[in-house]
Amino acid sequence: MSSQFTGQAALAASLPLPADRRNMDEAALIRAAQAGDQDAFEGLVQSYDQQVLRLAYNLLRSTEEAYDIYQEAFLRVHRNLGKFRFDCSFHTWLYRIVTNLCLDALRKKKVRKEEQAVIDTSDGPRDRLELAAEDRAEMDPQRKLFSRELRDRIDGVLSEFTPRERLVFEMRHYQGMRLRAIGESLGTTEEAAKNCLFRATQKMRVALGDFV
Repeated sequence: MSSQFTGQAALAASLPLPADRRNMDEAALIRAAQAGDQDAFEGLVQSYDQQVLRLAYNLLRSTEEAYDIYQEAFLRVHRNLGKFRFDCSFHTWLYRIVTNLCLDALRKKKVRKEEQAVIDTSDGPRDRLELAAEDRAEMDPQRKLFSRELRDRIDGVLSEFTPRERLVFEMRHYQGMRLRAIGESLGTTEEAAKNCLFRATQKMRVALGDFV
């Protein structure tokens, strides 16, 4: 991977767009980027970087792997943007790249236990989800226990989903995407995405039966 591109992609979210780029619509940004305008390309990265990182992280539960997906996805966009012909939305085209990369990564992980999000605190490394559960439970021991058990159960079910079920479930329930958009991103139909979501939801309901 080009170190120059990697640095550009990593900095794109924090760098302000030039004034003449801020009011450009997405189609204009794409055309400018296709013509070689690097500022326009960075504008596209800024528009989608957090969505891409969030999707990759929620699926892979690894900050390092999420950034790898992020960098590879935008590298592919950079290489192939000239082939984009506006026959679908840029969002759909980008998500198709991201989801394919995530599917490959999930297949490689197979059934390996999901990594937990860990952050450093004054008390040492702590699980981010555990801290969030403590905040929501307002330090109530019973609620903390329930939140931890529920989180562990959900993580266990997610790890048993097929890669495609995991993607569809994440995109629908955590990204808030419509089934039609999910199908387009995965290169399939809305009906196929709906059926996949139904299977995943049924698995989750069965596993959480005593929690809900």
